[in-house]
Amino acid sequence: MARRFTIVCDDDQARIIETLARRYGITEEEVLTQLIDLGLEARDEQTV
Repeated sequence: MARRFTIVCDDDQARIIETLARRYGITEEEVLTQLIDLGLEARDEQTV
């Protein structure tokens, strides 16, 4: 079951997200999803 969250970014972060989305031809939502997944994976690796 999917849940919805709101992310607030400053202007610099928003530009980086927009740039990544354009570069890889994906949506900004997908960029954020991938960044969150990477962050959670890194966290899990640190706790092992």
